[in-house]
Amino acid sequence: MDNTLQASNLGYSPVLRNITLELNPGELVALIGPNGAGKSTLLRLLTGYLKADSGDCRLQGKALSDWSPQALSRQRAVMRQQSQLGFDWPVETVIAMGRAPWETPRDGHIALQVAALTGCTPLWGRKYNTLSGGEQQRVQLARALAQLWVDDAPRGWLFLDEPTSALDLYHQQHLLRLLKQLTTSGQLHVCAVLHDLNLAALWADRLLLLHQGEVVAQGSAAHVLQADTLGRWYGADVHIGQHPQQPTPQVFLAP
Repeated sequence: MDNTLQASNLGYSPVLRNITLELNPGELVALIGPNGAGKSTLLRLLTGYLKADSGDCRLQGKALSDWSPQALSRQRAVMRQQSQLGFDWPVETVIAMGRAPWETPRDGHIALQVAALTGCTPLWGRKYNTLSGGEQQRVQLARALAQLWVDDAPRGWLFLDEPTSALDLYHQQHLLRLLKQLTTSGQLHVCAVLHDLNLAALWADRLLLLHQGEVVAQGSAAHVLQADTLGRWYGADVHIGQHPQQPTPQVFLAP
């Protein structure tokens, strides 16, 4: 079986055009690019939440439109930028929502497992709407992982839209270390929109740089994070250095 997610010449007027890419289990891919580049829209197309105007998107060789909602929900999970709830539910109930596609009555242990992994155990029993933005992001990550949980590990495709935007330094590091660890099993793919290029450089296996609806560069951090490339597509004056402990580039804004 073709165990990939493939997009061919995806277009969504007027935001995206001619997007072709392949996502494989066992990797962490970062979507980067300036504001308005089309990153969030691409994420919605890849997850089936939007229907493309042109082109094709296939999961395991099957068009996304041919998957039933329940079957697709067992293969991919999504964490959006902001997730406001209309109900004042406790944290454990929100995390357990991830198990809805599976219709199994005894999944409480999964919620406990993912809560421990994502640092949500101290939040147990609290109302979701009373949490800070960063705490809510951690709960939503736990919910998404619970949705993909099979035999004590997540499997499938996890899509995250700016998952670190409200997190402090510790929780940014914890989240990306966790995602990197989970992808090494080869059963999970993570595709995340990231604005922090240095976080993307440290943890992503591959970067896709979007500009005005097109992929203009892709590859390793060393290949994509070049001063001339970033200057051209972001319009920013930057310097490129190297991380003191890892052979990966780091981006510095010029004063």
